[in-house]
Amino acid sequence: MVRGARQPQQPRSRLGPRLTGTVEKPPRKRKSRTEFALKEIMSSGGAEDDIPQGERKTVTDFCYLLDKSKQLFNGLRDLPQYGQKQWQSYFGRTFDVYTKLWKFQQQHRQVLDNRYGLKRWQIGEIASKIGQLYYHYYLRTSETSYLNEAFSFYSAIRQRSYYSQVNKEDRPELVVKKLRYYARFIVVCLLLNKMDVVKDLVKELSDEIEDYTHRFNTEDQVEWNLVLQEVAAFIEADPVMVLNDDNTIVITSNRLAETGAPLLEQGMIVGQLSLADALIIGNCNNQVKFSELTVDMFRMLQALEREPMNLASQMNKPGMQESADKPTRRENPHKYLLYKPTFSQLYTFLAASFKELPANSVLLIYLSATGVFPTGRSDSEGPYDFGGVLTNSNRDIINGDAIHKRNQSHKEMHCLHPGDLYPFTRKPLFIIVDSSNSVAYKNFTNLFGQPLVCLLSPTAYPKALQDQSQRGSLFTLFLNNPLMAFLFVSGLSSMRRGLWEKCQEYLRKINRDIAQLLTHSRSIDQAFLQFFGDEFLRLLLTRFIFCSATMRMHKIFRETRNYPESYPQLPRDETVENPHLQKHILELASILDVRNVFLENTIDDY
Repeated sequence: MVRGARQPQQPRSRLGPRLTGTVEKPPRKRKSRTEFALKEIMSSGGAEDDIPQGERKTVTDFCYLLDKSKQLFNGLRDLPQYGQKQWQSYFGRTFDVYTKLWKFQQQHRQVLDNRYGLKRWQIGEIASKIGQLYYHYYLRTSETSYLNEAFSFYSAIRQRSYYSQVNKEDRPELVVKKLRYYARFIVVCLLLNKMDVVKDLVKELSDEIEDYTHRFNTEDQVEWNLVLQEVAAFIEADPVMVLNDDNTIVITSNRLAETGAPLLEQGMIVGQLSLADALIIGNCNNQVKFSELTVDMFRMLQALEREPMNLASQMNKPGMQESADKPTRRENPHKYLLYKPTFSQLYTFLAASFKELPANSVLLIYLSATGVFPTGRSDSEGPYDFGGVLTNSNRDIINGDAIHKRNQSHKEMHCLHPGDLYPFTRKPLFIIVDSSNSVAYKNFTNLFGQPLVCLLSPTAYPKALQDQSQRGSLFTLFLNNPLMAFLFVSGLSSMRRGLWEKCQEYLRKINRDIAQLLTHSRSIDQAFLQFFGDEFLRLLLTRFIFCSATMRMHKIFRETRNYPESYPQLPRDETVENPHLQKHILELASILDVRNVFLENTIDDY
């Protein structure tokens, strides 16, 4: 799949009048559901001949649309998860049928209630399926507006109490549908940072699970309780709370806003590459997750998306420019989210992204995974001699964080070695490795002369911070929310909103200065500048330098393995150890009254 995927035929449908469309004429052969419905009608106290022809046709048309929608929806799971053309037209047909089905049941609700016996939970099921369609279309396109559409349908189900009568029926499978709806709704709300709604949904889901397990004494009680534990841990993953004056928590978004990335100033010479595709891979042992989305994956996902725009409200503002004068807004890069993939799965998605990467575009690979270390010493130092990061297998984990091969004469199979990525360096490649063995990717070789950059996490953290690893990596937190990470390493766990906003403004100044340091450097590798023209990559690079400079100045980060590294290496005196940048970090620490946790002697001569 490539960036710029076309929308389905009717992608903007909402509950209500916006769902429009005419009903297809059903073929004569498809009557099985219709015959069943009419048979039910006759058994409920009436002969088939007593049913008006129009009402009979209404039931027939509804059954056809319902059957067709289920058939198309079930077919979605057979579509390839990668590539572009194979799925777009199918999604379009599915959207179209569900649009017609939703509008049809609205227009003929009374007849369907009387003749078909339509129940509110069945209406909720249709709305839930439409919500799932929008969510999966978001996953396919990375366009956040579809998340808002999914939220609209899921929210309407809750507001209109479509599932309220399910608990009165002695059918556990219907209650499971309701529980799954809650879980899906929670995922969408998490992605939209609607944390207040998430907390309400978790409470409601907890009550529903308790009622479900009490009434039916089912075997899946443990699984549903695990869902609750996972989402509760996910909500609490952020190590710092931002508080209003009334002590309510401020919800902060870490998507790219209009003022997020430092602007390119006149005279800055950078490349024209743009980020088109990203593989976000999570395979860390014991890290908090929810719905196959680890905390690290979630944070990187948001770092590669723009803040959703409300286009309708923008158009209604007085004095808006004409369309010809409006600046064009770039789309989000397309993303694949891979939770604990096997090597085969990872390579398949990687090859698909590589194949369909447009000209002058960049492929980003983000690896958040357990380190795989070589055993023994090798006579050579090739791209398969340093280990790498874990891919999924049934092997046992040894010591929680390291996989050791059984036969020392062979390389570990279930591992992504640096050499495995060499074929893909034929195109511009931007790699981020957050792992206890990230340094395996330090000895990369650029075989084809294309732009190539690797940002590598520390391989170990000071002991005072290690117990936070389950709540997400500190390195990824710096790339996603550098101010929160700075507060965390400074020993702060909460902050007032006013001070938070003041620090954010100062951090934007730091990012602007880092951008100048990079573009004015005379010894920096040109690969960094070739990626610097893209907003997302520019922001990641400036945050990486801020992260590295902060850790080098911090009093408890004293070992080399505590520092991030990169390939190619950055000129330290011009970037991560630049006195001007060090002064900024100390000034930020002074604003927060935590200057005592940083070294002062690094800027004595400034």
